[in-house]
Amino acid sequence: MTTSQPKLSDFTPFPWPDAAYDYAGERLEQHWERLHQGDAEPWPEDEQVQEAWRAYHAGDFARAVSLGLGAGEDGLNVANKALVIHASYLLDDKYAKREAFELAASNAEKLQKRQPDNVNAWYFHALALGRYSQVISVSKALSIGIGDKIKSSLEQALSLEPDHAEAHIAFGAWHAEIIDKLGAMIGGITYGAKKDESERHFKAALAIIPHSAIARMEYANAMVMMHGKSKMAAAEALYSEAAACEPLDAMERLDVEAAREELADE
Repeated sequence: MTTSQPKLSDFTPFPWPDAAYDYAGERLEQHWERLHQGDAEPWPEDEQVQEAWRAYHAGDFARAVSLGLGAGEDGLNVANKALVIHASYLLDDKYAKREAFELAASNAEKLQKRQPDNVNAWYFHALALGRYSQVISVSKALSIGIGDKIKSSLEQALSLEPDHAEAHIAFGAWHAEIIDKLGAMIGGITYGAKKDESERHFKAALAIIPHSAIARMEYANAMVMMHGKSKMAAAEALYSEAAACEPLDAMERLDVEAAREELADE
């Protein structure tokens, strides 16, 4: 996997800059609990890591990655999240996406060895591999063992933090993707994927972060993957709710805009 640091020119500017996403000074710590209700990231004492998170929340993903990587292992979580969110929403080139996801996964694997109790070393590893799988095709990813790696990292993340909402979202999506590609029977036998487990994870996530657009969108996608047209109306309702969510930072704005775009295309 690639480990080279991306250049500033590799980043696409965030399209919706907003003063509300600027958490300068004490505002970051004041809003930290709400901003990180989804990923359960603890408040960082390192000022450079704090500054990296400020850049991330404002949508300056290039600076977030640069500062995060420059801060050593304590900055890897912010660098990894910035890499994954930027590539997922703002990169079009599939090879550039792959490189970003590979770098984030590689960083996370290193952090797992150095800080095995760091919940987001496991979660961001699973997130990066999940997005990587979607780029190369879920079927191919399963054939080379990535499905098991994602499951293992999500299980470890949730064992360390049972209320990790974003890990619940990712696990709900994992069950749905497996069932979508292999069918309920084979998916269950081979990977332990189950429809009711997918539902349980999404409901757990929404109980923790009821304001989340991405939880609704991923839940809607999973419904359609697992149940087909019979859940289309429910999925559309979730997308409408997602589009109406109030974003507090750049990632949440990207989620809301994606939901609005999906509804506009229907």
